[in-house]
Amino acid sequence: MGKKGVLLINLGTPGSPSVSDVRKYLREFLMDPRVIDINPISRTLLVKGIIAPIRGPKSAKLYQKIWDDKTGSPLMHYSILQRDLLQQALGDEYQVELAMRYQSPSIETALNKLKNDLVESIQVIPMFPQYASASTGSVYEKVMQLVGKWPTSPNISFINSFHDNEGMIATFADNAKKYKPETYDHILFSFHGLPQRQLIKADHTHQHCLKVADCCQTLTDANKFCYSAQSYHTAKLIAGKLGITSDDYTVCFQSRLGSDPWVQPYTSEVVHRLAKEGKKRLLVFCPAFVADCLETVYEVSVEYRDEFTEAGGEHVQLVESLNDSPKWIDALKKMVVG
Repeated sequence: MGKKGVLLINLGTPGSPSVSDVRKYLREFLMDPRVIDINPISRTLLVKGIIAPIRGPKSAKLYQKIWDDKTGSPLMHYSILQRDLLQQALGDEYQVELAMRYQSPSIETALNKLKNDLVESIQVIPMFPQYASASTGSVYEKVMQLVGKWPTSPNISFINSFHDNEGMIATFADNAKKYKPETYDHILFSFHGLPQRQLIKADHTHQHCLKVADCCQTLTDANKFCYSAQSYHTAKLIAGKLGITSDDYTVCFQSRLGSDPWVQPYTSEVVHRLAKEGKKRLLVFCPAFVADCLETVYEVSVEYRDEFTEAGGEHVQLVESLNDSPKWIDALKKMVVG
């Protein structure tokens, strides 16, 4: 019998920190109708006429600050390590491939490699702990679009989300312990943001999202696939693992784009508020990411740090992501083998 295929898929990264490569990445990423879910003509005008031309040079400067000449972007560096370490942990019975939803290595290339190597099954793991249409949903759609063209295909399965995965929770908690969370004035769990309209679309009951008080703070049948509700649950589990009470942490959301309302509270506003309240030291988790990237090593460690100190705070400490932690690789292995 053939090997069992495993396909890890993360979001993506530019091929280089050059303006042209960053613009290319932004165009592919933001033209996905699941990412910017508006009229196709409006999306094209917005992305190709405004965002990519204007934001490209600005984003390129940020990527240049985190880029390593040998290993490239942190996201790519740690994604490759995760692939290789998982392959080592699983052994010869499995074949592990890595793809990015946008740019390289492409999903099509990785799938074709598994197909050509005659694997008997493919397990797809979108590397997004919390489910969102713009991330996990987009991966599902792309994989099925490509495989749907094959004359035959092996059994294919997907990991929907792993927001409550014990190994993931334990890894984030372990990463935080060395910073002694009890010595900080407040803890932030900063997740990547989404437009509110996407959360509303995910509410199949049409009676829960933004209609029920504290609609995201407890997982129920009505919101079990809600990105925000899963984010709150992840934060609660990590906090519980560390003995952090609900009064001592805040769930917030970063990286908003445009003027439409996004899921709140916004990390930037929370950082300013806490500084004005006299908080001096913040410990920040980013549990929407399985690998450190621009949003963690720069947006949190530099931009939010500067905003906090300018408002009167003193120190912001990022808890590193899962990266190549042995406990996280073991959690991935258990996802695969069950």
